[in-house]
Amino acid sequence: MNNHTIVTLKKGEGRIIKSGGLWIFDNEIDTIVGTFKNGDMVAVHDFDGYPMGRGFINQNSKIRVRLMTRNSDQEINDEFLYNRVKDAWEYRKKVVDTSSCRVIFGDADFLPGLVIDKFADVLVVQCLALGMEQFKLKIVEILKDILKEDGIEIKGVYERSDARERVKEGLKKVKGFIGDEFDTNVEIIENGVKYIVDVKDGQKTGFFLDQKYNRLSIQKLCKGAKVLDCFTHTGSFALNAGVAGAKSVLGVDASELAVHQATENSALNGLSDVVKFKCEDVFELLPELENQGEKFDVVILDPPAFTKSRNSIKNAVKGYREINLRGMKLVKDGGYLATCSCSHFMDYELFTKTIGQAAKNVHKRLRQVEFRTQAPDHPILWAADESYYLKFYIFQVVDEK
Repeated sequence: MNNHTIVTLKKGEGRIIKSGGLWIFDNEIDTIVGTFKNGDMVAVHDFDGYPMGRGFINQNSKIRVRLMTRNSDQEINDEFLYNRVKDAWEYRKKVVDTSSCRVIFGDADFLPGLVIDKFADVLVVQCLALGMEQFKLKIVEILKDILKEDGIEIKGVYERSDARERVKEGLKKVKGFIGDEFDTNVEIIENGVKYIVDVKDGQKTGFFLDQKYNRLSIQKLCKGAKVLDCFTHTGSFALNAGVAGAKSVLGVDASELAVHQATENSALNGLSDVVKFKCEDVFELLPELENQGEKFDVVILDPPAFTKSRNSIKNAVKGYREINLRGMKLVKDGGYLATCSCSHFMDYELFTKTIGQAAKNVHKRLRQVEFRTQAPDHPILWAADESYYLKFYIFQVVDEK
């Protein structure tokens, strides 16, 4: 490990780390003194030599240094990693149902570039930063030991480091077992709903745990209701509606694989007669349903991030406005709309404004029932903006009166 390289910031730079975040961008750096290779630990100093902490450097990435610690004398050894992982797990035990949860959430757990999800007795690991690669396997071992202390035996670990972000870091995409092989279709129970999670081929790490309590929050609206769930993925909102006693639920997704898995999940919960799925493009289906005069008691919109960058935000706004406008038209007077955005670039203000425009365009009044964000196992670290990404509204939709 390289302890002697010093990265010095330009005067007036380092805004993110000074306000509590972990990133230093390439254009904030004045000098780098010492020899290093990408991924090494370096010391970070302010322009006047004041020590700011230690982190790993990567010249392939615009995020040039990611801080691991504010303490410049801190060795990044097994004890340090144990304490970080232990803190993360103790926090989850307090704030969420840990049967399935995100145990490590990157920067927000002060382990930049690393995500670990626990699905029942399986761990899924995603490493997105070069400097974190060297600690990845050690952290997995430590986490297994910590869980064992609580009587939780992990039967397998699967790596899903196959996201595009790795390419920006100069890393190859990696996917496969860490240790022994096991059945990669894992059964979990969340909010009383059973799912088969496909950790090998499902999106991201196989299942979106961040919506856990948002899914629960729609249950109270769905008893006896006719429900439409758009972008259903593996059927999670639809199944929460079904379990809550909905009269009928239609889930829609453009992915054949997702619809197949959702249909299996419906059968697993004994809901095949109530919760049904269709493989269709939501943007095409909603106008068709409107033309047929369909109305629903509850409409749920959980679209993928229409924007992954600042540049595509205009198109994203159009997409969100269009989908919310169409969704509102399908809610019967006095019915409910649950709508969300999982793009951190589509921030709270912009998302809120876009929904407001959609309502105005279709002459609907919105009564806000609640506003929510991601589940607390995806903690929002203030100053690390990208850790706050999920916005979730429930509205009652009423005709203009």
